[in-house]
Amino acid sequence: METDRIHVVCPHCIATNRLDAARIDEHPNCGRCHRPLFEAHAMPVDESGFRRMLEKTELPVLVDFWAAWCGPCRMMAPELDKAAQRLAPRVQVLKLDTEAAPRASAEHGIRSLPTLVLFGGGREIDRISGALRAPDIVNWVVPRVVG
Repeated sequence: METDRIHVVCPHCIATNRLDAARIDEHPNCGRCHRPLFEAHAMPVDESGFRRMLEKTELPVLVDFWAAWCGPCRMMAPELDKAAQRLAPRVQVLKLDTEAAPRASAEHGIRSLPTLVLFGGGREIDRISGALRAPDIVNWVVPRVVG
């Protein structure tokens, strides 16, 4: 009997893991670092981790482009964490600091903060700018990733 396998990048060590898709809800750990592949909060990544996630992860990836000086970004941070709890393990939720990742921000045309960008298969599916509450984030993401 053949099982469907998916590739998921660990948000901690950026290793690519191959998982049985039917067992994704069983709280899998990374084969390399043994930490959880899915956290109950948005995971910070640097530019190289962000690129690897987009290239290798077969799950949808929601990225919060933010900056420490941005008041609305700081207001939305706990709401994004709540949304990440509800979206995991079907969507990986990341935070990318635009000050530390200017190249990725420029490549993706980030003009206002916070901006949430939803990726699927390494490509942008949709984006939305401005601070949102957790239910609004979830309600924005789910119809775009459920097929």
